[in-house]
Amino acid sequence: MAFVITSACRDEKAAECVEVCPVDCIHEGEDMYYIDPDICIDCGACESVCPVQAIYYEEDLPDEEKLYLEKAREFFASA
Repeated sequence: MAFVITSACRDEKAAECVEVCPVDCIHEGEDMYYIDPDICIDCGACESVCPVQAIYYEEDLPDEEKLYLEKAREFFASA
C-alpha cells in the first residue's frame, strides 16, 4: 500500500509534501506531483502537510480519485 496524490494537486503543486518525505518518493510531473508506490513507506508525513488535502492512503481513496493510483504507476513506469 502507499499514499496517492489526487486531483486537488493538479496545477496546484504546492510541494510541501516533497519537503517532508523522508524517502524522497514524491516526484514532480508536468501538472502535479506523484508518489512512487514502490518506495513510499506509508509514514503519512505528506498527507498531513498538503494544503489542498490531495493525498490519501491508497485504501481510503474516494472512488472518483482511484485513477490517480494508476496514473502514478504509469508515471514511474515511463520514467
